[in-house]
Amino acid sequence: MTLVVGGDERSAELERRCAANGVRTEMLGAERLREIEPHVAGIAALHVLDTGIVDYAQVCRALAAEIEDAGAGIRLGCTVRSGAETSSGLVVETTGGPIEARRVVTCAGLYADEVARAVSGPEGAGDLRVVAFRGEYMELPASRSHLVRTLIYPVPDPHFPFLGVHLSRGVDARVHVGPNAVLALAREGYEWRRVDFRHLRSTFAFSGFRRFARANWRFGVDEMVRSLSTRRFTKEVQRLVPEIRREDLAPAPAGVRAQAIGADGRLVDDYAFRSVGRALHVLNAPSPAATASLEIGAAIVGRLALDDW
Repeated sequence: MTLVVGGDERSAELERRCAANGVRTEMLGAERLREIEPHVAGIAALHVLDTGIVDYAQVCRALAAEIEDAGAGIRLGCTVRSGAETSSGLVVETTGGPIEARRVVTCAGLYADEVARAVSGPEGAGDLRVVAFRGEYMELPASRSHLVRTLIYPVPDPHFPFLGVHLSRGVDARVHVGPNAVLALAREGYEWRRVDFRHLRSTFAFSGFRRFARANWRFGVDEMVRSLSTRRFTKEVQRLVPEIRREDLAPAPAGVRAQAIGADGRLVDDYAFRSVGRALHVLNAPSPAATASLEIGAAIVGRLALDDW
């Protein structure tokens, strides 16, 4: 179960969207909210009934086993160099040797734009660039995990495709708190000390990022402050669960989000696909991409079926 805490018009809009997509919800008042989550502060919440938590590493292992059982192969540690169309398909040159196929789909996350351009040239990604944002998490000790029973989210800001600081109880009963959203200094910048100057030069040279930064610098400063100050991070969490104390929060592994930005400086807040010849590129797969992975796969199959090759 997921609780989106808040009772304004944005909650009503979320409720409308859930209904349009066949997701069961109920709007809770303060009393019913306390019954489900006794330690949460709020006058109302949208209770999303069709939700859950899984061990996604185990999901990936299961998917990999199905792929291999179907006779396909998985290559790890393999970099895409280039692509070239032939009369019967497309040859992708990689560090592990060439791969030839009738159709090619790329879905490379943090490297989505680079791989798309490697395979299809400048047309591959168009005017989109992937910018990496690190999401930093904290974790509650086992002695304080009783403060969170389900998944607790603030009502999201519609101007940003970020979820805001929230609390998630995992399959192992551990409670993670976060994330914030700060600019990563490398595509795989899971830590502050991981810096890729080539990536940074490319990011700051991109006019779309500069437009985004000018329009949203206050948001960026707030996120940076929460990254550097546990006190500010705690204050944000206490808006949802006031009983959480600063000393309850211990650092947990961070994640890095691949966020596509257009030349106009706008964050792409939906899935972005681009077909170039025999290649189909997935350029943006925003949260919850892992949760929606099977549906994304179905959408890819549907798009491939539309092309007569």
